[in-house]
Formats: sequence, structure tokens, C-alpha cells
Amino acid sequence: MAEPCHVLISSAGRRVALLRYFREAIAQLGLAGHVYASDITAMAAAFQEADDRFLVPHCTDEAFIPAMLELCRRRAIRLVVPTIDTELPVYAAHRHDFAAIGTTVAIGGPETIAIGRDKARTHQWLTEQDLPRVAQALPEQVLREPAAWRFPLYAKPVAGSASKGIRLVQNVDELAAATGEGEFIVQEVAAGQEYTLDAFMDAEGMCRCIVPRKRIEVRGGEVSKGQTVRLETIEQLGFTACAHLPDARGAINIQLFHDPDTGRCAIIEINPRFGGGYPLSHVAGARFTHWLLEEVTTGHCTAGHKTWRDGLVMLRYDDAVFVDAGEVRR
Repeated sequence: MAEPCHVLISSAGRRVALLRYFREAIAQLGLAGHVYASDITAMAAAFQEADDRFLVPHCTDEAFIPAMLELCRRRAIRLVVPTIDTELPVYAAHRHDFAAIGTTVAIGGPETIAIGRDKARTHQWLTEQDLPRVAQALPEQVLREPAAWRFPLYAKPVAGSASKGIRLVQNVDELAAATGEGEFIVQEVAAGQEYTLDAFMDAEGMCRCIVPRKRIEVRGGEVSKGQTVRLETIEQLGFTACAHLPDARGAINIQLFHDPDTGRCAIIEINPRFGGGYPLSHVAGARFTHWLLEEVTTGHCTAGHKTWRDGLVMLRYDDAVFVDAGEVRR
């Protein structure tokens, strides 16, 4: 009988849908296995939804990697799926340590993680690859030459995620106030419709699937209403960008704008992890969870670009997980 294929969702948080999709993939592939969750708190929906759950140190704590390695050894975990930006560089630096004990971490190499983690580095990389991008600068550069910029502008934390700390500033005074503390970059406001591209990179670093999701409505930095759209211009841009990423693996999401009047595209962010809106791509037929498990168990996968449905709309709503009080205090 084949060994069980256990999956661990790291920093599980609210990723209930992602957890369920892995559970579904295990069943569809005829595997034996469970889907576990780890987090720093039991007060997390996906933590409570998992087949079993583990409280672990914060990802910036030096005890984090030893604790995760021991957990993976003890529970024979085959696949770890990181979900938050702060843990990505930590896992990337140690993915070979996990591989040595038979655990695959669904993540790319440190260089790709660094490109996505730092917005200044993202823009530098986009410039070096001659990929379409928005104009970007440091706040002090804009404040020195405000006439060279057209307000409003976005002020964004260099290492921010989920739209936290982003400010739309109308003039130099607002820009100075918004960027007075911390590290920021300033971006022009891109024209057109915003999309997120869900990309699947196989174990050889080849992009096998791109799903553009039109961002119709966003709440708390995460898409709440979206639609899959087959648009060759942005799909090909996604394939080109992914081909240039060094040592990229697993799920990548790329945020960009496409102006239908001019045809101009502009990439604004690269996130080397599952995006919060991934459920739309999954239900449309791009089964990243299925493909990752195929790779772990067979060494190859059936990923393809024509598998997903165009024009599928996602309308998200709030749901809840209910547990006894004693379960969330442990």
C-alpha cells in the first residue's frame, strides 16, 4: 500500500477553501492522507477545520524552522503549503532541509521570493526584464520633483501585503504625511481594469497554466467579486513574466492593469504564493491543488492551460466555523 500523502497548510488563517480543495484532491487521486493546519493561534477558521492542528512559533522566531521540521518528520507530511508573505523567505531559505526529510514545500527559490516580497525589488526586476510596469519612485524623489508626477499617486509600504498601509495621496503634503515613518514606494495610478493572474509553475519551473481573474470588487485587500476572463494579451504577458522568474515553483499570482482603450498593460505586483482569490480559478477548472499532489506522488502532473472555464463569476460571502470555547483556548 502506498504511503499516506499528508498536507500541511502553514499559517492557515482563513484558508478554509484551500484546505478543503486539498482534501478533495487527496480523495479524487485515490490517496490516503489528511490535511493539517499550523498557526500561531487557535483562533483561526482553517486551523479548526483541519483534520488535525498544531500551534507553532511565529515564522520570524528562530524556533520556527526546527519546530516545522520536527512536525513534518513526526507526522510524515509530504507537502507544506505556505500562505502568508512573511513566512515565504523563511521557507525558501530552508526548502532543501525539508526535502531532505521527504517533505516538499510548495514554494520557489529565495530570489523569486525576494522579488515578490519587496516592491522596490519587484520594480527593478520588471525594469531589467523590460516588462510593462507603472512609473515608480521613492517618496523623496517625488517630493524633490513633484512637477514630474501626476497626482493622485499610490504610496505603498515596500514590504506590505493585502493592501495594508496603502494610501492614495492627492498632493505633496499628503504624500509627505503618509510616508513619514517606515519604508515606502510611490506608484502612478495605472489606467484600465485590474486583474490577478493565477499561474501554476511545475516542478521543472515551467508555467503550465495562467488564469486571469478580473477584480470586480475588493474588500480588505482581497477580492470579494471576480470573474475569469480569457484575454490573450494578459495571458501571454503572464507566461512571459513567469518564464523570467528565477526558480519559481507552485502557485504564483501577478497583479496587473490592462487598459482596453490603449492595449497597455502594467504589472504592479508579484506574489509567489496562493492568492486569496484562488478559489475562483480552482472552481473554474485550474486545479493547482490536484497538480501539486500529482507532482509529489508521481513526479509529474496533468496541468494544462485549456482546462479552465471562461466567464465564471465569484461572489464571495462570509461564513463561519463553530467550535467549543475550550478548543480555541489551547
